[in-house]
Amino acid sequence: MVRLHVKRGGESQFLLEAPGSARLAELAPLAARIHNGRLKVQRLCSEMEELAEHGISLPYNMQGLTDEQIGELKLKDEWAEKCVPSGGSTFRKDEMGRRNGHAPNEKMQQVIKKTIEEAKALISKKQVQANVCINMEMVKDALEQLRGAVMIVYPMGLPPHDPIRMEFEDKEDLSGTHAGLEVIKESEAQLWWAGKELQETKLLSDYVGKNEKTTIIVKIQKKGQGAPGREPVISHEEQKEMMLYYYRKQEELKKLEEDDNDSFLNAEWADNHALKRQFHGVKDIKWGPR
Repeated sequence: MVRLHVKRGGESQFLLEAPGSARLAELAPLAARIHNGRLKVQRLCSEMEELAEHGISLPYNMQGLTDEQIGELKLKDEWAEKCVPSGGSTFRKDEMGRRNGHAPNEKMQQVIKKTIEEAKALISKKQVQANVCINMEMVKDALEQLRGAVMIVYPMGLPPHDPIRMEFEDKEDLSGTHAGLEVIKESEAQLWWAGKELQETKLLSDYVGKNEKTTIIVKIQKKGQGAPGREPVISHEEQKEMMLYYYRKQEELKKLEEDDNDSFLNAEWADNHALKRQFHGVKDIKWGPR
């Protein structure tokens, strides 16, 4: 299997395995599907952290309003009584005004937080360093873990307007957001390798040859964006190490120069008391045994 190290911009995203016979018309959409799936998991984890801290999302017409404004407008959250966390709730006001403040109890919070950690680890960029490939099954597994945690803590479900429920139902609206810019539609996905666009009409082996143990770095982006930047000759970590090495070398040279400049102070001719000792006949006296 050929191993593809998929990057977005200059950042590593995940490793993907595919046979050399894979059609690029299918491989590019698959890479986009995994990329978008990882983004969905990350968005869910972010929202679920807020869920654990501040409870369910308020209706749109109540978000961002103060308690006084809600009272004046006579608005009521009808879902607050329906969507109660298992084991009761504790009040933690959401300063952003997005959630109702009725957070799950400590035990249920830990269920959510532990699941978030496990889901993040499953699709983490650190899997690249660990040499672990990611596939759609792993992405789906992470999503199911998160869904299961929400069902445990909120057995009655979440309001239809809650971002978490909308993500699970694929009804999220990312238009006009930074998160929306990161998503790559499968039909618009394009892979680049060594400054070349991998044409959809070709096979992977047309570019990498018949060696199934090859690892290549590919960059994924939207069609029409042009060629991505080439990989640097040295990595960021190597650059830091080189800069540190030359900095230390420079400091050593400075120290040597300072030592050279002061070395004359230890010379005999620079001794202020040498003439006095000579007149008193106490020059070159050695106190140790001969």
